[in-house]
Amino acid sequence: MQELVEQLIALARGMWQRRWIGLAVAWLAAIIGAIVVFRLPDKYEASARVYVDTQSLLQPLMSGMAVMPDAGQQVALLSRILLTRPNLEKIIRKSDLDTAAGKAASELVDEAAGSLAIARAGGDNVYTIAFRYIDGRKARDVVQAALSTFIEQSLGQTRIGTDSARKFLDEQIQDYENRLRDSEARMQAFRLKYMGYLGNSSQTYLGQMGTLTEQMNDARIELRVAEQTRDGIRKQLAEQTKQGPAPSPKRSIAVPEFDTRINELKRQVDEALRKYTDQHPDVVSTKRLIAQLEEERRREIERRLPEADLANPALADPVVQQLKVALNDAEANVVTVRARLAEYETRYNQMRLAAETMPKIDMELVQLNRDYGIQKNQYESLVGRRETANLTGKLEDAGVAEFRVIDPPRVTPRPVAPNRLLLLGAVVLVSLAAGAAVSWLVSQIRPTFHDGRALRDIAQRPLIGMVSVLPTHTLRAMRRRSALLFAGGLSGLFASYGAALALLFLTRGF
Repeated sequence: MQELVEQLIALARGMWQRRWIGLAVAWLAAIIGAIVVFRLPDKYEASARVYVDTQSLLQPLMSGMAVMPDAGQQVALLSRILLTRPNLEKIIRKSDLDTAAGKAASELVDEAAGSLAIARAGGDNVYTIAFRYIDGRKARDVVQAALSTFIEQSLGQTRIGTDSARKFLDEQIQDYENRLRDSEARMQAFRLKYMGYLGNSSQTYLGQMGTLTEQMNDARIELRVAEQTRDGIRKQLAEQTKQGPAPSPKRSIAVPEFDTRINELKRQVDEALRKYTDQHPDVVSTKRLIAQLEEERRREIERRLPEADLANPALADPVVQQLKVALNDAEANVVTVRARLAEYETRYNQMRLAAETMPKIDMELVQLNRDYGIQKNQYESLVGRRETANLTGKLEDAGVAEFRVIDPPRVTPRPVAPNRLLLLGAVVLVSLAAGAAVSWLVSQIRPTFHDGRALRDIAQRPLIGMVSVLPTHTLRAMRRRSALLFAGGLSGLFASYGAALALLFLTRGF
């Protein structure tokens, strides 16, 4: 502890020896600081107050029908958004601040951001907008521009949010609509694939099995009758061919390519007449096609008749020709009945296998119906929410908050910045600190020893002896005069500070 005290005393002695350098630096720093403070431009403050009324009559009326936005929270958010760079550039251009300053709006954004402030007054919905600038008129213009921008964005920001929500809902609705179409397509494909298994509203699974059994029995009977008819015609044709052509003035030629198509179309007409009337479009068009084919068949027969008489006299027998036509019809009928019977048997076998596959089909159908139901419910819910969003947008257009300007933009009659009283006091303190720091620095660069022990500790050599200075009357007078001069210089610094304060009071009315 004693060593620390001794070191402090030695440090103070060294700084005292270099006190005149410190005093000169303090005066120089004080003069420069005072010049800077007095040359700072005066700034005037313009301010305005606006009241936001969030208690709208539409809120209790539309409760439950539309989403009621928190107007107070939105306005508080907008008060922070107002100080963003795009909005500040907009305010600068609107107030012509860039024209007055001779700079681009983007270059003035940082300065405007530090001078423009918006704050909420206590717990009330009263907002104060203030701006400081060297020109009071321009400061008022900036506040007016900021006030109008604040109100405009407060009215339009909620609308932007509603449009974004509506756009999102439209995208989701379109997505679920596509999903519903896919689900409906899968269900339709499933029903078509298992149409015979699923049945219909008027016939059960057992009823379909009974119907198919009856249809197969009828088809078998019809097939036996068709085969017997074909065999009988074939036998008659063989006997007639052995007997030779019968005398007949009229000859006929069989044309299989036409006969087969005509017989098939006639069979289709017979099947269609079981379901429809003669006036049905399918029946009418098929009959028209049969008439055209018969006319082409007649022309073909007339063309082939001379050649047939020369090539094979047996073909001229009209009975043989008729039997061949009948045989072709019988063959076509047998083929048709067999195909119908094969179709009935295939369906019957599928229905028999359905007893094992029906649980799987039911599970798959339940899953398809469940997925479809979930997607349909989500789709209907999204459509309802979109209607709510539309109603909310209309409600926001009507206005959920009202803005009233309490105090229009006005400018303070006297400058509010810079605070020269505070700045001058800081200049004095900084100048004293600078003088003390320079004194200490010089004492460290050019140190002096005040006793033998300090010299012996630094030099690490034995000290032979010391020569003391005896304080005479003249030396004491010189030291006293030096101390008085230093005290006068230091007092002059404080007196200068007082004179600067007096000058401020006289010239600026502080």
